[in-house]
Amino acid sequence: MAEYQHIVQPFDPVFDRHSRTLVLGSFPSALSRTNEFYYGNPRNRFWRVIAACLGEEVPGDHDLAAKRMLLLRHGIALWDVIESCDIKGSSDASIRNVVPARIECILEVAPIERVICNGATSARLYKRHLEVQTGMRAVVLPSTSPANAAWSEGRLIECWREGLRAP
Repeated sequence: MAEYQHIVQPFDPVFDRHSRTLVLGSFPSALSRTNEFYYGNPRNRFWRVIAACLGEEVPGDHDLAAKRMLLLRHGIALWDVIESCDIKGSSDASIRNVVPARIECILEVAPIERVICNGATSARLYKRHLEVQTGMRAVVLPSTSPANAAWSEGRLIECWREGLRAP
């Protein structure tokens, strides 16, 4: 069984001064940390879902520049709610000793109009730690994680497409 490790968020947020929508995950999985970018587990459906919703080609697994540009072309910022925590492997359920992300680094540059949380853990942590800073309620969308097997990729695309479109 995995032991607790204290991990600091290894990735900078993706955003620019044109970002209007902020998508927040909880914390990078062990495989994402190994692959050095958000949603780096090939079984995570995030990049396929986002590309389908935006009418774009899915970026290659290791094409980090293409992934960044896909988001930025559509005014989407990406980060996680947690800056550091103690975690066992990739288990969101094991997360403890949370230090929230310094969300102001995005809010000071980008005119964020809405926040989308990728799954329930992200939403719970956002509400507890960051909602007061943004002053925005989050739209909570179903997790793209492979652990969320109840949602097919087609259902995720449908739901995320609506969530990304909603004002």
